[in-house]
Amino acid sequence: MKGRRWAIFLCGMVSVFSVVRAQQKDSTAGYVIRHESEMGKPAPGPHDGTGQTIGYGYFDDVSDFKIYFRKRVLHPGASIGRHTQQKDEVYYCESGSGKLTVNGKEFDFKPGDAVLTRTGSTHELHQSGDTDLVIFIVYEK
Repeated sequence: MKGRRWAIFLCGMVSVFSVVRAQQKDSTAGYVIRHESEMGKPAPGPHDGTGQTIGYGYFDDVSDFKIYFRKRVLHPGASIGRHTQQKDEVYYCESGSGKLTVNGKEFDFKPGDAVLTRTGSTHELHQSGDTDLVIFIVYEK
């Protein structure tokens, strides 16, 4: 068992160093590329939401990039819980459907819709329908 743990740890460290090395190389070249297939992380609904989601933080680890650009997949029954905005934030619906509530007012949220929630406002999002709700989220670090 000890040998297996060591092997898993070693593989993890090699992966971390590979990402750092690739990031340094890409930054020098003036770009950073991310592959969605290498980064999805299962998580419960953010902000005390319900159900299960998958989060993708495309450039979260790029220290001098001042914007979060994320994707969140909300499986059926999942939600992002009600929370107050500390910074302006954009949600863009890529696919699926949901119910978006902003400052107590409910809206249908469907592909092609975008919402800008301003500092001090509250919002929450609930997946609806039979398929995953896929959104992109953008806000300042």
